[in-house]
Amino acid sequence: MAVNGCSTKHYRHSADKEVASAIARKTPSVPNMDPRFTIEQTNALSLENLTLSTNIPSFLGTEGEVEKTARVLSLDKAIGLAVRHSRLYQNRKEQVFLEALDLTLARHQFTPIFAAGADATHEVGTVEALEARLDPVTGRLVPLLSDNLVERHSVRGNGNVNTGWMIRDVGRISTAFTTDFFRFLTGGPETIASSRVGATLIRPLWRNAGFKAEMENLTLAERGLLYSLREFTRFRKQFSVDIAAFYYRVLQSRDAARNTYLGYQNFKRSAERTRALVKENRVKLAELGRLEQQELSQETLWISAIRNYKLALDNFKMQLGLSTESNIVLDDHDLERLSIVHPNMTMESAMEVAMASRLDLQNLRQQHEDTGREIKLASSRLKPQVDLIASAGFESKQQSAAKLAVPDIDRYRWSAGLNLDPGLDRKGERNLYRSALIRHERSARAIAEAEDSVRLQVREDLRALDQGKRSHENSELGVKLAARRLEEQDLLAELGRGRAQDQVDAQNDLTAAKNQRTQALVEHTVARLRFWEHLGILFIKEGGQWRELSENGESQQP
Repeated sequence: MAVNGCSTKHYRHSADKEVASAIARKTPSVPNMDPRFTIEQTNALSLENLTLSTNIPSFLGTEGEVEKTARVLSLDKAIGLAVRHSRLYQNRKEQVFLEALDLTLARHQFTPIFAAGADATHEVGTVEALEARLDPVTGRLVPLLSDNLVERHSVRGNGNVNTGWMIRDVGRISTAFTTDFFRFLTGGPETIASSRVGATLIRPLWRNAGFKAEMENLTLAERGLLYSLREFTRFRKQFSVDIAAFYYRVLQSRDAARNTYLGYQNFKRSAERTRALVKENRVKLAELGRLEQQELSQETLWISAIRNYKLALDNFKMQLGLSTESNIVLDDHDLERLSIVHPNMTMESAMEVAMASRLDLQNLRQQHEDTGREIKLASSRLKPQVDLIASAGFESKQQSAAKLAVPDIDRYRWSAGLNLDPGLDRKGERNLYRSALIRHERSARAIAEAEDSVRLQVREDLRALDQGKRSHENSELGVKLAARRLEEQDLLAELGRGRAQDQVDAQNDLTAAKNQRTQALVEHTVARLRFWEHLGILFIKEGGQWRELSENGESQQP
């Protein structure tokens, strides 16, 4: 068991080392690929290095007590945690690793492959016994078979060592050394041993000349890893934006709970003031009833807003790979620091950047090249097959004594010939060739469709950014107008001249305007990140944090 444990550990280390080497060699070919890619998860999940929260937010009611000892999680820390502990992120890394494993096997087929084996057999059987009788004519003893059966034991063994090597543009060479051993253990012990060594070369001369099929498998494996690295790099960009979007939307839910709470408190104050005015007979009782009813409705909305915020926070924890029991709170300062940063890029320049930078388009274009090579390979299979087969070897003479049988150079053999298949039945190959032509045409259409989709995506991103900017500007004006209306209604209410319905409308409009302003700010920020990511110029730092690049290459922070 100890030996087996050591061997499995060695094989795992060997696989990891070879995969790491394959990925490291291709990483420079993929812009913004993680330079320290690994699937090992060595960092234990811990929140101890995060700052402790000491605030008890009143707008969360009794839920606010939980945040007194919570860990404050910033956006940068959240992305770092997600990169290290997200289940989805780990799955995507392992997918790249598996692709690299396939490549190591494809490369292995073009190296000398050694193999060895042995077998031993103990045989037991009965044979007719031999008896010696005196020949009356010659006077000699003559062996004769009798009717008696005797048990006979023998041992047979075989061992071999062989090597196969597929050499590019040459063919497949295989060599083998074989030795046989046979010995009777009873009935006159006798040992017979022999050995031989030989080599064989198979070289295609016409169909599939140069082992193009095997070479294509290697080429596809090499490109498969490159495609996988590009897909993972694009996933890294999408993942960082997804985490940022989730983070900001949790803060948006928290801000909505705060705004709803402030509205609820304002309705409580208005109701208290109106009760005093009712006692003085300065306001009708119906006005008080309207405010008390709205106070109850606003309390219900506040409780619902808290619930939505806690649900969004728990879902975010799962996105990060944390337990829902983890006591964290997001940093409100990240929301306060947000501002409208509108990209200064024309539609034409954005299209040009996307066509050149999108990694998925690069994959589609090279996969189209793959289908072109597939057509050439399929057309080669339609030709007659002519292979050169040559072999040579040496054998030993059979040894009756128990000693090593060494091949004798005088006992040689060699042969050379051709293996011909005129290809009278090529229907399967014909269908493969026609299928390859169709796949080539499909890949060309896939490129055109993908490029159109990218153009549509870029157009929609710019429209969303313009709409988000305009929406934020309107919401800013809406907050100012609603705040002024509410202030006027409060003054009128203090004088006993206000209407409850006007107070309700003004407060609800202010709460809605604040929520809309936060939503517009978050949506514009997320739309901007999506825009850079869709253009392929959102660059990811080593810890997973993102930074934006403008069309002139200047760095822009979120």
